[in-house]
Amino acid sequence: MRINLLKSLPKVERDVKARLIAKTPEIIAEASKFGKMYFDGPREYGYGGYEYDGRWVPVAKDIVSYYQLKPGMKVLDIGCAKGFLVKDLSNALPGLDVLGIDISEYAIKNCDDSVVDKVRLGDVRKLPFSGSTFDLVLSINVLHNFDRQDLIKALKEIVRVGRSKAFIQVDAYESSEQKSNFEDWVLTAKFYGYPEDWYEIFKEAGYTGDYDWTIV
Repeated sequence: MRINLLKSLPKVERDVKARLIAKTPEIIAEASKFGKMYFDGPREYGYGGYEYDGRWVPVAKDIVSYYQLKPGMKVLDIGCAKGFLVKDLSNALPGLDVLGIDISEYAIKNCDDSVVDKVRLGDVRKLPFSGSTFDLVLSINVLHNFDRQDLIKALKEIVRVGRSKAFIQVDAYESSEQKSNFEDWVLTAKFYGYPEDWYEIFKEAGYTGDYDWTIV
């Protein structure tokens, strides 16, 4: 089911023309390392500074409410970066067992101090957890960074470690204009498309959880 769980986030102003002008193969290669330049370097490399500002607090509350989470339940945030959502989910519902995993060694080493014991280095294509471990699995703006084959592996892993509930958000577009804007903006995404392209991937991977699109 498509659901907008990120509706409480402030809208991000994207200067698509400036990104297109600045974007080079060298910048794309550096951003794709998901290291210091991607998170905390100049804007043309990625976030332009990835610091905690509380913007995920209302999102965490919406997630807890929508999925009717209870203390003792287990939640996995795939692509947790510095652990901001892990922090806010933990605070939104004391007793919720939240764990974050990310492929970026830089992000994990520079995580929020409050979640040092809740985040770890890992790869969604081969999650280090037994089947049906988590009551809810989240992956927000991460999976499109894989090519088609690895994306299907990742989705199958999400299905494997989850018990029933999952939410993913990925890059997509619904018109030729949105497609053009996206392609001018994108740095790290490898798989993206129209909704029907994603539905095909979901079917092939056996993913039946919730989802939404990030549209430039």
